[in-house]
Amino acid sequence: MEYLTLAIATGRTSKKAMALLEESGISFPDYHKKTRKLVIYDETKTVKLIFVKTADLTTYVEKGAADIGIIGKDTIMEEQPDVYELLDLNLGKCQLVVAGFPNQKMQSEAPLIVATKYPLITKSFFDEKGIRIETIKLNGSIELAPLIGLSNVIVDIVETGTTLNENGLVQLDKIIDISARLIVNKASFATKTEQIGQFITKLKAILE
Repeated sequence: MEYLTLAIATGRTSKKAMALLEESGISFPDYHKKTRKLVIYDETKTVKLIFVKTADLTTYVEKGAADIGIIGKDTIMEEQPDVYELLDLNLGKCQLVVAGFPNQKMQSEAPLIVATKYPLITKSFFDEKGIRIETIKLNGSIELAPLIGLSNVIVDIVETGTTLNENGLVQLDKIIDISARLIVNKASFATKTEQIGQFITKLKAILE
């Protein structure tokens, strides 16, 4: 039997994803929190797990280097990969929001300047509202942008709101609720239907 290759993004949801897999009976003896290994196998030698950067995961799955992957809905929306999104894992729950200073106006003659790591989602959201924007792409510390006058508002992921509060910012609008999803390569779904089905069944048993 061929391996089922699973890609997990390094970062905030990886530990929760590994815990979910363990709970569903898919365990990786060589895995530990400080491991530097990029490829490990489950105890039955049927699942090969690879750790990749969040920004690369959809590419691995879309191109078939991985059969399945676990990635946030925000990345799926921004990257728009040609894959199947089959399961909401209810991990890493947060929100994608518009944030800025209290009483910040989003309608004006001049374009609203928005700092974000999600330019595609941001453009779509503000287009629907009929608000003209100028997007500034940033990759980290997005909250800094309005504080130093680089942008009027930001679009970013919020879990607790603590970082916004500590920097004098507030949520102005919610774009979408975010959680980790299971995505599947389209060709793999056809050629490894039984293996993928069994994998999903194990996860669903825990989620339900």
